[in-house]
Amino acid sequence: MICNRSAPIGPPRFGTAVHALILLAKCEGMLSSAAIACDVQSHATFLRRVLAQLTHAGIVEAREGRNGGYYLKRRSDQITLADIFLAVQSDCTEQEVREECAPGRQKLEAIMEEVQKQTVELLKQHTLADLMQE
Repeated sequence: MICNRSAPIGPPRFGTAVHALILLAKCEGMLSSAAIACDVQSHATFLRRVLAQLTHAGIVEAREGRNGGYYLKRRSDQITLADIFLAVQSDCTEQEVREECAPGRQKLEAIMEEVQKQTVELLKQHTLADLMQE
């Protein structure tokens, strides 16, 4: 299998989120955003934004303070890739674009909506624990 790092899978934050969640699942405890960022090789600020989305989605729990950090709110076999995908999805589709500036925009949006539905259905079939078994 050829690994092409230039071709991202899903939203830009998806890979970072999956990596961070695998790390949290393996440690079976709480980790600081700095520790996660180091392992994920991401800037801590970017990672905190991703973790905020995962917290909002109920996938991780955040504890503030000196001894704070992040931990999984559910077991890894209860977190589907679809849960992660939907949690970190960008809101670029919510940006308003004038019709006259984007010919074919409605058709493209309908196609992309179908792609997303199919992607989510496929991702529902796999959990975080599945990835950890590889």
